[in-house]
Amino acid sequence: MLLSNLDLVVLFTYLLGIMVYGLWMSRAKNKNVSDYFLASKSLPWWIVGGSLIASNISAEQILGTNGSGYAIGLAIGGYELMSALTLILVAKFLLPVFLDKGIYSIPQFLQNRFDDRVRICFSFILVILYVFVNISSIFYLGGLAISNLTGIPMLAGILGLVIYSASFSIFGGLKAVVWTDVIQAVVLLIGGLIAAGVALAALGDGSVINGAISLYEFAPEKFEMILGKDHKHFDSVPGISVLVGGMWIANLYYWGGNQFIIQRALASKNIKEAQKGVASAALLKLLMPLIAVIPGMAAFALQADIAKPDQAFPWVLSELVPIGIKGLVFAALVAAIGSSISSLVNSVSTISTLDLYKPLIKKNATEKHLVKVGKITAAGALIVGMLTAPFLGMLDLDQAFQFIQEFSGFISPGIFVTIIFGLFWKRTSAKPALWVALLCVPLSVGLFALTDLPFFYRMTISFVALSTLIVILSYFDKINIEDNLLDIKPGMILLGSMLLISIPFSLRVLTGDIELPLWLGGVTLFLNLCSLYFIFGNKRTNPKAIQINTLLFKTERSFNVMGVLVVLALVVIYGFLN
Repeated sequence: MLLSNLDLVVLFTYLLGIMVYGLWMSRAKNKNVSDYFLASKSLPWWIVGGSLIASNISAEQILGTNGSGYAIGLAIGGYELMSALTLILVAKFLLPVFLDKGIYSIPQFLQNRFDDRVRICFSFILVILYVFVNISSIFYLGGLAISNLTGIPMLAGILGLVIYSASFSIFGGLKAVVWTDVIQAVVLLIGGLIAAGVALAALGDGSVINGAISLYEFAPEKFEMILGKDHKHFDSVPGISVLVGGMWIANLYYWGGNQFIIQRALASKNIKEAQKGVASAALLKLLMPLIAVIPGMAAFALQADIAKPDQAFPWVLSELVPIGIKGLVFAALVAAIGSSISSLVNSVSTISTLDLYKPLIKKNATEKHLVKVGKITAAGALIVGMLTAPFLGMLDLDQAFQFIQEFSGFISPGIFVTIIFGLFWKRTSAKPALWVALLCVPLSVGLFALTDLPFFYRMTISFVALSTLIVILSYFDKINIEDNLLDIKPGMILLGSMLLISIPFSLRVLTGDIELPLWLGGVTLFLNLCSLYFIFGNKRTNPKAIQINTLLFKTERSFNVMGVLVVLALVVIYGFLN
């Protein structure tokens, strides 16, 4: 037993307190769909921001990213840092449209813009991903951490997480989830910063600053933010691609098209509150490398006696954090796990109920009945995730964070392409969007099986192929009608997406910066240019196209200030560490 009696008292007091508070928040009757799935659309900005952080930071961040920090270094923090900028872009360009349309879920947006086939296809894909990859991996990592720190069997730890998450997420819906999220976000930040501070102090003979200096002197290579092509972990964090290229697909999908993240913003009071909440989360994301990477790097410098990188954070907690405080830090870890699980479960419940059950099984279901179904599917997601989690141990995962990124990368290009073209190219049609939905996973799996490319490159190639497919098929779809108006302003957003993602990839291949066949660079560049030709030459519109009022993109001064601070911070970080 690595936790003392005092630590256990702190831990169980916290857990019991959150469960009681969550159940107390669940006491209100969820009379309709809006109450249960979107917290009555009443969330203020600070709840949105805190819940976003708590939902995002989970076992794969605390354990997985610290494991990658141990193995790779600070470069893995690029996921967190670039997420901050992504949040600003999502809040500026995507959220206003989603909220203006009053949607409950991303699949509902796809149904409104395209048809039921696209909605149902992506709904099935998302539910499978959330349950069998996200929820199961979080249970696995959480159970592993509990086992390492308490000595109890991993299965018992997973069962405890199920009971903890189910206590309020099933009965209370999104309202109970987000209000407990805020408390868990505070505990997470405090506990994570304590772990980082203690680890650095151990390196610096009691001084955090000296510890940071010692860490840099011991392993300066761990502070490289842009890895070279000869780095052994280049496949995981492939160089400049963390700034331009496939990283943007992962981030824009995760923050702008991922139901369990975007659902918080959809439940806000209004667009302005949603934008401020997302921007505040962006500022907090800048702190995440301190929590999710530095302890793992410190464990490397302290030459931790561990079998695999994902054990770095548990080692810091068990060996360095003082008694009593250890219980609080461990509570922060459980808070991160519980928050992400409850958020994922709520999103699986939302999609399963509103986007699958209602259109496929009972179209005329009452709202009371749908809430009941939502609770049943939430319980089902927990049970399936719990039963699947132990099998991940059979995969002998070295870095679970990379496992999640790999499988999420199978669908993120398809969902991102469908959303971005559905929003900003009025000629996009339903049949091409359906083909993207059907082909995105087989295409990604094929690239995974037939090549040894880093997953960032595979996602970029998928993005080019799928965006070309949706443009060409939509261009020749006879359902579109003539309107003689050019898509200049929305087209600039699509151009910006290609300038961030696929055009730099093509140019880097052509110049030899990426060691791939030159023909691949030429083909991807040609396909990008063809797509842009069709986009900017378009004078037709789809009957279900979204008519966007550019005033939607006007933001308040407070949001603009937070956006500028995020950009300046990233410039300083990447400027000094490269």
